[in-house]
Amino acid sequence: MGVATTRNQLCLKRLLAEPQENLPKCKRARLDTSRSASGLPACLTPANPAPKASPSQPPSRVGSYLLFESCEREETYRAVHTSTQKQYTCQILPLRGFQGRLAAYERVGKHENVCGLQDVVVGEDGLYVFLPDHHGDMHAYVRSRKRLDEEEAGRLFAQMLNAVTHCHHKGVILRDLKLRRFVFMDPYRTRIALLGLNDSVVLHGNLDDDFLKDRHGCPAYVGPELLTSGKGSYSGRAADIWSLGVSLYTMLIGRYPFQDTQPAALFAKIRRGAFSLPSGLSPQAKCLISCMLRKAPAERLKASELLMHPWLTNPCLQQHNGLKTHHSQNAAAPHKQGDEDQVVPTWTEKQ
Repeated sequence: MGVATTRNQLCLKRLLAEPQENLPKCKRARLDTSRSASGLPACLTPANPAPKASPSQPPSRVGSYLLFESCEREETYRAVHTSTQKQYTCQILPLRGFQGRLAAYERVGKHENVCGLQDVVVGEDGLYVFLPDHHGDMHAYVRSRKRLDEEEAGRLFAQMLNAVTHCHHKGVILRDLKLRRFVFMDPYRTRIALLGLNDSVVLHGNLDDDFLKDRHGCPAYVGPELLTSGKGSYSGRAADIWSLGVSLYTMLIGRYPFQDTQPAALFAKIRRGAFSLPSGLSPQAKCLISCMLRKAPAERLKASELLMHPWLTNPCLQQHNGLKTHHSQNAAAPHKQGDEDQVVPTWTEKQ
């Protein structure tokens, strides 16, 4: 394990140092799947069950990997190494500026709650980043469970917070944080890790200076400071903390704290910053959520401070299934695939 990690780190350093035009590029080939009942040539048929390709799309081969079509919206695929049959998650990044995208992996290094880079293949049409295989994401899990009791939510959220704390300490702002970016690393769904650092910003120089100007994120998770007009800067770390607050709220209550079918109305609610907390939540859970969902970024606790909150350090304070099912006129419309992943619009000043 240590040898593989070292090799991956050396490969990453070479990719970051080598001029892009000097790197050898691998073609992505569409395989002929007519030679076997399994859909793969006999010599490439995995010994272990692999993710199935779309009926209309045969798997692609990139270097030593087979890529299977994914149902996810982003450029994310299930992958299988043709020699070892080991399964991976593959994300495809644009070639332009890929070294900046990979820099976050080098800065963050190895952490139990961050999916480490396993391999990178430079293709003619993109950069293929291979990450560990996983057992589903938190967004799908919460939807299937409706909501989590405080004990389970506390165990999982502590790991999410550990990942963010480590990245912030290393000078990496995650941006676009949401439940979907956290995945389960075991079939029992007890271990969580952050999948992908592609949208991150790596700070240079003074790591305490985390002010950003570009506005990028998921509407349901974006902080109010990103929705103000003009070109002012905002704290990247504080914006990540707001997104964590939305995540914990959703885990415990089963809906977003701010929601509306119309983006303009949703953004108006987020700017006001007013949300309700059900009476069934423990006082400590309410306190922790309120420490993150503060309208003023400077008033939000830092990730390292949140780790010391009593709700996380003293599990006895957590309640089990304290919420009652509640339906109100403000309930969200039925979920549509992709609604929560729209990009926050770019604001322009009126002339």
